[in-house]
Amino acid sequence: MSEMRGSNMWRDELASLVDDTGIRYAGEPIGVSSAYVVSGESRSRAVEPESFKDQVKGFAMAWGEIVVELGRGCKDIVQQSLLREDSYIGRKLQKPCAKVSGRLKYLNEFLPEDRDPAHSWSVIFFVFVLALAAIGLNTNNDSLVTPVKMVLIHPPSANRILLPDGRHMAYCEQGVPADRARFSLIAPHSFLSSRLAGIPGIKMSLLQEFGVRLVSYDLPGFGESDPHPNRNLNSSAFDMLHLANAVGISGKFWVLGHSSGSMHAWAALRYIPDRIAGAAMLAPMINPYAPGMTKEEVKRIWEKCVPRRRLLYFLAHRFPRFLSYFYRRSFLSGKHDRIDKRLFLSLGKKDEILIEEPKFEEFWHRDVEESIRQGTTKPFIEEAVLQVSDWGFRLADLQVHKKCKRKGVLSWLKSLYSEAECELAGFLGPIHIWQGMDDQAVPPSTTDYIGRILPGAIVHKLPNEGHFSYFFFCDECQRRIFSTLFGVSKGPIDRKVEMDQTPFNGDTEVVSTVAGSTTE
Repeated sequence: MSEMRGSNMWRDELASLVDDTGIRYAGEPIGVSSAYVVSGESRSRAVEPESFKDQVKGFAMAWGEIVVELGRGCKDIVQQSLLREDSYIGRKLQKPCAKVSGRLKYLNEFLPEDRDPAHSWSVIFFVFVLALAAIGLNTNNDSLVTPVKMVLIHPPSANRILLPDGRHMAYCEQGVPADRARFSLIAPHSFLSSRLAGIPGIKMSLLQEFGVRLVSYDLPGFGESDPHPNRNLNSSAFDMLHLANAVGISGKFWVLGHSSGSMHAWAALRYIPDRIAGAAMLAPMINPYAPGMTKEEVKRIWEKCVPRRRLLYFLAHRFPRFLSYFYRRSFLSGKHDRIDKRLFLSLGKKDEILIEEPKFEEFWHRDVEESIRQGTTKPFIEEAVLQVSDWGFRLADLQVHKKCKRKGVLSWLKSLYSEAECELAGFLGPIHIWQGMDDQAVPPSTTDYIGRILPGAIVHKLPNEGHFSYFFFCDECQRRIFSTLFGVSKGPIDRKVEMDQTPFNGDTEVVSTVAGSTTE
């Protein structure tokens, strides 16, 4: 009944839209066959829900079609606006491309005649790139694969002293005993190093020949030394002083600084000058942001710095927390690598030859393992920040100058009629600097700046030498350094001979010799 009523209503509505023709349909009502009528319940049963996999697949296909269409659109835009002959790029490239095409046109003779040269050359170029990639990734030949060495942590083995603030400092001694040392030499290590460095490759016979006692130590947080909560260069200098007292150096001693270890030697010259006999600096680093440098000096210091090292300097200067990310992915990754990659340096020819030697690799790996023993980035970040921050003094403060005591009006009036009481200030001892002229890590311009600030420093320029080549595993070089610092070799102090040669006045006379004195 409902179907009949629906059908009549449909006919009436259709008739109202057209003019009356007088024709009437007298047949059966038009309906829908029951075979094609599907109820809502059966339709919901027939259609199964789409799985998540099908949804992802459909989404990816839709996005793929969008990207393809976008690429086609971009291609059309580029062809219509940039690659047309009347476009700016087309006008600029038309003549050079035509010239190159004319010269290489003879190569088309080797291509199939039924192929478009542009299509053929694109296929050849693509195959060539794939071949290069396959050659680069070929690892079937084990001889071409360099094995990666893992970092090993060794059992503790250092001698340690207790500092006044309760921290422990690890140190290492080489050379003659304390009571027979003619010269005492303390060497703070550089970045990513440890007390094991000292003077790399130094022979015991050379130390004995010059009567030298060499003491090296771990900076706070490095190796087996406890970290310092508020470390700066002032505390670094007094750590060195406490170490000298603890190991029995009661007189003056020499300091030796290589690379970034030189900033701790500079600090010793500034804060404890009365205990320092002299300084030996090898490829000394300075604060690259130090005030007082001319524009030309700044340019020459930065121009040989590799981009990644520039970035690390910037981060240490502005955002030191980000250094942890680089250090974790570098020397704290648990794997060994070359020294230039770990320190982000470029090397000269002699340095490249040196680091390939097995003895250098063995030393370097062991030194790094000791340096990162504590497994934290904090001491390395502190060391990096110290170098680029305010040191608390300037190198110019080490220059010898007169310092007169003039306080108040009365002292000023006295100075008008008599000479004011003046004393020499700065560091009064010798400062020797060795600089390799092929040093890519610390360029010679750095030493030129130091020489301008400290005209009293003695600079030894070394042709063809690099950052490491004159200091590491070079017997003759180390002998020259000792000869320059200590003069003619006289061996250790012989207590018995000195006692026999000492004249006696009366019955008794006290004979004292300062152990570790640097003066003869």
